[in-house]
Amino acid sequence: MPTPTQPSSTVMPHEEPLPPRYDLWTAAVFFCVGVAILYLCWQMPTYAEQQGKIYTAPGLVPAVHGVVITVLALWLGLRAIVRGALRPASGEAPKPREGYSNTRLFLAAALCLGFAVGLVGRLPFWLAAAIFVFAFTTLFEWQPGATPRERIRRLAVTAILGVATGVIVTLVFERGFLVRLP
Repeated sequence: MPTPTQPSSTVMPHEEPLPPRYDLWTAAVFFCVGVAILYLCWQMPTYAEQQGKIYTAPGLVPAVHGVVITVLALWLGLRAIVRGALRPASGEAPKPREGYSNTRLFLAAALCLGFAVGLVGRLPFWLAAAIFVFAFTTLFEWQPGATPRERIRRLAVTAILGVATGVIVTLVFERGFLVRLP
């Protein structure tokens, strides 16, 4: 098994860990996002004047998300520091790596936009979600050197994953949370 500092030809470029300093910057950004969410949730009404229950406060769920984001950002930051993010950088600039590109970011954004604008509301939600998950998983897990048999197996797995995700999300929201989906 290759170590993080010893890349191997079997490790895909997107699977190699980034330098710890990248993680530290990411942690700082997400910490700020989490704290901003918590601050904004604190500003939301609590319905105490209407004798509402604590769980009916509109800022409760976003506040939980803010706490989780903040805690995970702290964890990522501490892990980056332990891995050497605060040590002086070597004089060598990091090499650009395949797999981390603006193209992948654009593809992800285009798929999300296509889901939100093109599929939701035009198809039953479970089908729209299934198509989105299938397309996203297929695009980002495609292996150019795979055999035809392996590709068919992967496409079948992503199709099952997509349909299962679409059905489960629909059932959870409509039956569990009583939210009508488009």
